[in-house]
Amino acid sequence: MNTPFKLLALALVAASPATVAQTEAASGAQSRDLQPRAAEIAPLAVKSLLLDLTQAGDRLVAVGDRGSILVSSDGVIWEQSAVPVQATLNTVSFANAQNGWAGGHDQSILHTADGGKTWTKQHFNAEDSKPVLSVLALDAQRAIAVGAYGLLLSTADTGKTWSAVEAPSLLDEGPHLNGVIRLNNGDLFIVGETGLIGVSSNGTQWARLKQPYEGSLFGALAHGNKGAIIFGLRGNALMTSDVRSGSWKRLNTQTVQSLFAGSALPGNDVILVGADGAMLRVTQDGKVRVANAVNLNGKSEGYGTLSGVLPWKAGLIVVGEQGVTRVPAAP
Repeated sequence: MNTPFKLLALALVAASPATVAQTEAASGAQSRDLQPRAAEIAPLAVKSLLLDLTQAGDRLVAVGDRGSILVSSDGVIWEQSAVPVQATLNTVSFANAQNGWAGGHDQSILHTADGGKTWTKQHFNAEDSKPVLSVLALDAQRAIAVGAYGLLLSTADTGKTWSAVEAPSLLDEGPHLNGVIRLNNGDLFIVGETGLIGVSSNGTQWARLKQPYEGSLFGALAHGNKGAIIFGLRGNALMTSDVRSGSWKRLNTQTVQSLFAGSALPGNDVILVGADGAMLRVTQDGKVRVANAVNLNGKSEGYGTLSGVLPWKAGLIVVGEQGVTRVPAAP
């Protein structure tokens, strides 16, 4: 089995052996075919494995297993979009209400210009075992995609062409790049395996920074003007006010569950989610509170492993191994 990409990290931590085998078999069959096949419309997609979630204007867009892309305007009713690939999709990002990209296995990169209703294939390479793990839409024309074994691609023409970015300080050892975000000062920031972190002011020239932690990092959130919160394996999370400073504060997360995703909440706090339903609320000064999510009946509920979270109408929308779940009040 390959080292844990975002999908396999979830599967290894939370899914049953049968689920892992089915996921690998589906991905392997797609790779052997070497040509993309359209995703099937599945009535239970909303309750199947979903790996990322974002907002496009007044819509929510989620992506996941077997090429599923789901769109909702209210967080309750979800419609599955027609998708030109069956490859598992790990990531989705929008530049505005209409223009966005999704990426995943078989090095798939898809584009939408209508808020996620329809998608076109822009990049696909099943022969190269480098899945896209994170995509960042910079604007309607520009985006960056990162992934396994040092995959780093960019486009400046709305995805008509995707080109490899030369970044030897980051890529010489072929590390898995697990997440890419934009800091609040406009700089781009990458996290990856073995604590890799890198920063760029223009997306073409990258500097590898001193790593504050040697384990895998799965994601990051902007913090302040030049800082970030980074999180990953076994509940490790750190914070800095300046990613270039080399000074990081380790957060007391009170968990050993791996953290896969996060989002800013209204106000100054952020929410982090991960394996076995881990849900943490982090304040601007780095204090952490373990959040107890409550379901729609007012009772605590196990949400399984979570891979995406967004604030929504005073509550949260979370996605993961159980599909989409609404949390009526932000913990």
